[in-house]
Formats: sequence, C-alpha cells, structure tokens
Amino acid sequence: MRYDETIDYLFGLQWHGIKLGLDNPRELLRRLGNPEKGIPYAHIAGTNGKGSTAAMLSAMLTASGRRTGLFTSPHLVSFTERISVDRVQVTEQEVVDLASEVMSAAEGMKPTFFEAVAAMGFLHFKRKGVDCAVLETGMGGRLDATNVIEPSVVIITPIGLDHAEFLGTTIREVAAEKAGIIKPGVRVVCAAQEPGALAVIEGRAQECGVSLHLEGREFGPENILRDPCQPFHTEFDYASGSGTIKRLRLPLRGEYQARNASLAIRAFELMDKGLKEDVIRNSLSGVVWPGRLELAADNPPTYVDGAHNPPASEALAGELMSEGLEGGLTLVIGVMSDKDAEGIIRPLLPLAREIIFTRAAYGRAASPDTLSARARALGYGGGMTEIPNVADALRAARELGAPVLVAGSFYTAGEALEALGARSVLRTLGEAVPDRLEPSAGLADGAL
Repeated sequence: MRYDETIDYLFGLQWHGIKLGLDNPRELLRRLGNPEKGIPYAHIAGTNGKGSTAAMLSAMLTASGRRTGLFTSPHLVSFTERISVDRVQVTEQEVVDLASEVMSAAEGMKPTFFEAVAAMGFLHFKRKGVDCAVLETGMGGRLDATNVIEPSVVIITPIGLDHAEFLGTTIREVAAEKAGIIKPGVRVVCAAQEPGALAVIEGRAQECGVSLHLEGREFGPENILRDPCQPFHTEFDYASGSGTIKRLRLPLRGEYQARNASLAIRAFELMDKGLKEDVIRNSLSGVVWPGRLELAADNPPTYVDGAHNPPASEALAGELMSEGLEGGLTLVIGVMSDKDAEGIIRPLLPLAREIIFTRAAYGRAASPDTLSARARALGYGGGMTEIPNVADALRAARELGAPVLVAGSFYTAGEALEALGARSVLRTLGEAVPDRLEPSAGLADGAL
C-alpha cells in the first residue's frame, strides 16, 4: 500500500472501537517476537501534560548520549509524529512497512487502532536499536495497550476527570486507572494532585513497595516567571534533594509547563543518578512541542492550544487572562462529542469577543450547532458563528482582525496548524537537538 492508503487502513481500525485490556496487545506482540522486551522505559500517564513531559524527558535522554525512542499520541498534523527516535520521526515508508508487518501478524485478531500503532512503535524502537524509550499512555493506564512493558520509571502527571465512560466518574476512580502503570521495582515521579487522587497513587505505590517522588515534597519548580525578553518562554528554578538549578529557560509558556519540566527533570535525575545541569539546561532550552499555547501566526496573533478537557481549558484561560486578553479574542472552538463540552467552553467564555464554532474532520467531532447551544446554555450572549470546517473557521476569525485562539481538541488544533502551513509538528526538532554528550556513568550502566 501507499502511505495514504496505509493511514486510511489504520484509521479504519477505529471501527473496532476502544477495547481496554492487555490480552490482545500481548498476543499481537508475541506474534511479532516481543519487540517490547529488553528496552528500559519511562512510562507516563495522567490527564494533562503527558506529551510535553515526554518530549522534555526524551530530549534530556538524547542529549545525554542515549539513543531514545518516543511514543506519543495523538498527532497534530502528520501520523509520523507519533513515533520518533532521537527526535527524528518515523518516515512515511517506515510507517507503510511497520503497518504491513503488524497487520500480517494480527490476522484474525481485529486489533484496535491504538493497539496496532503501539505495536508499530515497539517494532520501530527495536529495529532502531534504542537504548531506552519514553512512552505516553493513550488513555488511562492500567488497561492501556502500552502497559505491556516493565518500566524503570513511571511518571504520573496531573489527574482530572476525562474519558468518564471508560475511566470512571470520580477522581479516585480515574486515579486508580492511571496508577495502574505502577509496578514493583519502578521509581514513581508524581505531580502534585488533588487529595483523592494522591491517596490512590500513594496506596498503589505502597502496595507495589516502591518509592514515590512527589512534586512539592522531593522536588519541584520555584520562582516561575515569564521571560521578559521572550513572553512565550518560561523561566524557573528547579530544586530537589540533589541540588538546585537556577534560571532554566523553556520555550513553552505557562506555569504548568514549568511543572511538567520538573517532572521530566526528576525522572532524568533518577535515571541518571544525579543532576546534570548542562544536559538539562540545553535540552529544555531547545525543546519543541507545538499546539500548547503556541503563537502559530501573527497579524493578527493566532494562538493554538490542544486543550481538550476542563482542567486544560482552565489553565489555558488563566494564562491568557494574565496577559489582559479578557474579552479581546476571537475564539475558534471545536470539541469532540464524547468530551465535557460545557466544561471546556465555560472557562474560555470570558476571553471571547466573538466565537466561531467549528468541527474537525473526525468522526467523534461534535457539531458546531451543538456547541453553540452549549455556549448559550452557559449564558454567553456575544456573537457566535458556526462554520463546519476548521480551515474556513480560522480564515474567517483572522479576517476579523482581533487576536485569535483555537482550542477545544488536539484534532481542531492540528487542522488549524495545517491550515497555517505546518507540515509536521516535529518539523524543527532536528534543528533544536543539542549536541550529544558522552553517556553518563549512570546511564551507561543501565541505570534507567
């Protein structure tokens, strides 16, 4: 098959639905010769911040001399963004070859889309001879297709309510699913959490007999500032029992990104047996992870953010209101139908001078009229338009002249970035990779 035919085929597997469980992915990987085995992993679960944290950690590992695989989801523009080694994404021909091999092995199994893609990632990492890999869960953790591995380090990012139909309707239920990636023998790095979530995570760590490194207790960011010279950069200090690194600069905006960076640094500390300031500083200063409060275009300023659940939407709104943008933005909003649309829309309404509701070209996308009805139900009385095509909606928004914010879904964000000329969100990563250093003693000894 050609690349486009392969992508159509893979997305056609979504007709098999979402099937949480490990029997299917384990059998598929067995048929492939268990390519997931023999690789040290950092495994990341949580509601928000997984992708950013994974990108930062993989950048540090690459800069420290380890050949590092990275598996994330979803992609924004190109499917090839999901799988990379040393921040070089899989090629289209490699996607074709990997998919062909996986689907041949899966004959008679009916794997889901995510099961097939995860298997492709494991195969690619094995073929490329990676020294370690960073994996982001797709959904949940306990029954996620990535949870077939035996990780060395586990990271739990902030947990909120999302995917209630699969993960539960209370924060404790969701936390129990996320904490399912904790296993005996791992080290656990955990973001500050709501009390209910933290109690569940601590209980799981105790059950497995493993140490829990908690943000705000063993490590964390301090003195978080917006870089006055570059307002879309964040500056912060990192402190842990190993020491303090002053004035780290991160080309991602927001207090929450400093917290994500601290999770990545703490995981790297544990993997590398200590702080390596040059690696950490250089890696963070060059990290690229678009679609997270990204200033994607000027004239007028156009922000793109993949906020797709209420906690992410609240954090996004808080950042933009701190810039004095309340009531000054044209919003382009597209949300998936299985998401808490009201919870996503509500925090953004104070930012709006006008809203254009749209729909990503994806089966789960909610219709624009449904979204506008939700906004009216929330009491929004400003101007609203419904344009059921993201590129057209973005064009109309930019023609109004006011600053624009695109949000509500990674699918909406991806189509907006593509409309603005992005070919792949990793298009600049090769330019941003710091020079490799010699492997540290800890990593060379397999400390990961």
